[in-house]
Amino acid sequence: MARTAGPDEIDKLWSMIKDVQFAMMTTQDEQGNLHSRPMATLQHAGFENGALWFFTRAPSGKAHEIQNDTHVNLAYAEPKTQDYVSVSGRGQIVRDKDKIKHLWREIMATWFPKGVDDPDIALIKVTVDSAAYWDAPSSVMVHAYGYVKAKITGEPPHPGETGKVSFQ
Repeated sequence: MARTAGPDEIDKLWSMIKDVQFAMMTTQDEQGNLHSRPMATLQHAGFENGALWFFTRAPSGKAHEIQNDTHVNLAYAEPKTQDYVSVSGRGQIVRDKDKIKHLWREIMATWFPKGVDDPDIALIKVTVDSAAYWDAPSSVMVHAYGYVKAKITGEPPHPGETGKVSFQ
């Protein structure tokens, strides 16, 4: 059962995803098919009010899918630290020029060479409804200990901390 996200849960979630460069964003098309693609979370936007931000092109498949069905899933994985997060939320296409300018960083010119004045530029705002996370031990020694323990006792090692939080 998911518990309501308080400040500690929000901080934990953000600490697990803030340094992950890309999330896999999943949307659903009109036929019910799921589509996932890598998206760069705007880390400098933070996790204010339970929202995550991404740049996109307004006339893209994902933007069209979000306009038809706002359900979005974001999957974050950081194998080095064994942190995994699945975020469910509602996507929204935002064309606010002031917000685009505020979130713009020069590296975005790679995808938007016309800059903030590109007529196709837009933002995706994902307002988080709920999230699940897996925070497993990451050191080689911990994994080795888990292997030995499993072989001796016949029981799998403790997988680390897991949790579900609701933003509703």
